[in-house]
Amino acid sequence: MSDASQPHEPEPDSPDPSSFEEIVGAETDRDPDLAVIEAGSRTLRAQAGPPQPEVVPARPEDPEVDRALRQVEEELATRWGETKLDPSVQRIAALVDVLGEPQRSYPSIHITGTNGKTTTARMIEALLGAFELRTGRYSSPHVQSVTERISIDGAPVSAERFIETYQDIKPYVEMVDAQQEYRLSFFEVLTGMAYAAFADAPVDVAVVEVGMGGTWDATNVIDAGVAVITPISLDHTDRLGDTPERIAVEKAGIVKPDATVVLAQQPVEAASVVLKKAVEVDATVAREGMEFGVVDRQLAVGGQQLTLRGLGGEYPDIFLPLHGAHMAHNACVALAAVEAFFGIGQQQARTLDIEVVRQAFASVSSPGRLELVRTSPSVLLDAAHNPGGAQATAQAVSEAFDFSRLVGVVGASAGKDVRGLLEAFEPIFAEVVVTRNSSHRAMDVDELAAVAVEVFGDERVQVEPRLDAALEEAVTLAEEEGEYAGAGVLVTGSVITVGEARLLLGGRH
Repeated sequence: MSDASQPHEPEPDSPDPSSFEEIVGAETDRDPDLAVIEAGSRTLRAQAGPPQPEVVPARPEDPEVDRALRQVEEELATRWGETKLDPSVQRIAALVDVLGEPQRSYPSIHITGTNGKTTTARMIEALLGAFELRTGRYSSPHVQSVTERISIDGAPVSAERFIETYQDIKPYVEMVDAQQEYRLSFFEVLTGMAYAAFADAPVDVAVVEVGMGGTWDATNVIDAGVAVITPISLDHTDRLGDTPERIAVEKAGIVKPDATVVLAQQPVEAASVVLKKAVEVDATVAREGMEFGVVDRQLAVGGQQLTLRGLGGEYPDIFLPLHGAHMAHNACVALAAVEAFFGIGQQQARTLDIEVVRQAFASVSSPGRLELVRTSPSVLLDAAHNPGGAQATAQAVSEAFDFSRLVGVVGASAGKDVRGLLEAFEPIFAEVVVTRNSSHRAMDVDELAAVAVEVFGDERVQVEPRLDAALEEAVTLAEEEGEYAGAGVLVTGSVITVGEARLLLGGRH
């Protein structure tokens, strides 16, 4: 294993609602913000131990179960996909109504934002699980199996459970379809399934990520006592607005009366929108940098050592097996959210059990977020797909890894700010191989190459339309000159690109 695969040693000592009418029925991509490969069960580890591989569910071994799951997938595929949006919660509200409002049978933590949602959700899930609460987590998209979207106790539901849940709610779905102008979409049906599965489990608490935005997202039929808003920046501007302020209007839609809002560091204009909404609905706001935050952060082997200030006090000596300042900020937001869930900071002035908190954070993994899947040369996967995410990733790579030569593999989705993404990576990539994934939403490789040449210069850009060939070319470039013992490859640009690369590289399944 080259030194480059190891982290540095620590040094000593939002929009006008009327605009949404224009997107009804429009083709769009629904990549959730900074969503990573949703795959696997939580594995508790020793505090200083390395992250364990997450398990991506394979196809069911039983042929009958596999056939039944494929039938469910085929039926779901006939519905509006996640490339079509209708800004309304009317259909999902009708569905949960006929299901008996399952989402009201357990408390929820609702998470929105542009960057950091999925990792923050995983951290919240790990903390709640460490305190012996049964958790349900709903997230998207899936990579290998649709079952990954609905997790209970940190593990995707089994294929059998997924099929059973679908069959249970199918008659009600068809009933709602018959009453509405449009049939329920793929995402709406999955949301209904998740809420029903959590009620059936039953879970003690649900951790729910929005698909996109907030106000009109299908998940927004819950009345979450804790609303988490991770950093807001520009993404999905055609649907959410072209300024942080407009985007914040939409995302603030998850804030419900009397809730606690856990607000990550935000642009001033975005924070102002959220604070105004909180006042309107009499919600309490906890702000990163004010009521909670990162007190200290030191590089450590395999991650970083943190001191966090929560709503109830300080939490020293927290080992987090993830790299980058943005991950430390995600951790403090997750901690504050769990404290708020337990009533700390308002009803109680105390901290959570520090040893339990340490154990929980040491167990966290986030597949597809600076995930090392191969060595010699080191190959990292990171699902950054907007400029904000790319900047955080570039900073984390520079801080945590000793690459003397880093080659990028980039496959982006059409409609994204690819120039901003490539500009964020330009300082750390010696060369870049542009490619595409298998999705119909993938950006044309020649269009991507044209932008890359403008950013990197012709001599630093290679084009490989097939992802497998792009990976092979990047590895070859990384090892091109023998003097580069610390060479590496970073695959990025899209959740789908990273997911497909993960499988091609034999990653964790």
